Amino acid sequence: MNVKICGLTRMADIDAVNGALPDFIGFVFADSRRKVGFEDASALKQQLNPRIRAVGVFVDAEPDDIVRLRRSGVIDLVQLHGGEDADYIKKLKAAADCPVIKAVRVRSAQQVLAAETLPCDYLLLDTYRKNVHGGTGENFDYALIPELKKPFFLAGGLNAGNIKKAAALAQKPFCLDISSGVETNGAKDALKIREIVKIVREEC
Repeated sequence: MNVKICGLTRMADIDAVNGALPDFIGFVFADSRRKVGFEDASALKQQLNPRIRAVGVFVDAEPDDIVRLRRSGVIDLVQLHGGEDADYIKKLKAAADCPVIKAVRVRSAQQVLAAETLPCDYLLLDTYRKNVHGGTGENFDYALIPELKKPFFLAGGLNAGNIKKAAALAQKPFCLDISSGVETNGAKDALKIREIVKIVREEC
C-alpha cells in the first residue's frame, strides 16, 4: 500500500522523507499554514529523493500556474481540492500531462460516486468540514465509502494509532495520505514519519 506525507514546507521535512521513503509527498500551493511558494517548492523538490513523487495541492487555481509547476519539474501529480469540474480537469490533464487526483470531502456515498465520473485518475477521500477544503486532522465515517472502480487516496486524521484500521478496509485504498498525524507542535516530525511509513510497509 502506498503512503503520502503531505504539507512539506522545510528542508528538514525533505530530509525526513528521504530517510523514510514514502511513495508520495505533497506541496500545498493553496491558502494554508502549510502553503509553499514556487521558489521554495522548487528548492525542496531539487533535494527530494527521485523515488518519491511530488504532488501539488491546489484549490481552484489558474491552470497556467499548475502547468508551469509541472513543466518546471516541481510536481509530478496534481491534487485538486476546489470546485474544479470535468471540463477544467480534462483541459488540465491535456496541458499538464500528468495524473490528476480529485479530492472529495465525503458527505454521502452518492456524492463520492458522482465524483468518480469526473475525468480524474484518482479520488482523494477526506473529511467534510464546512468552508474548509482539507487538512482538518479529523476522521470521517468509512461506511460512507461506496464500492469504487477508481483508485483512491484516503485522508482525514490518519496517524500511527489508526493507520492499520484505515489500511484494513475491505476496499483497499491506493494510498494513505497523512499530514497532521506526523506533526509535533505544527511541524513535521521525522520520527513520526519514519514510524508511520514503517507500519504501512510492514503491516498493511
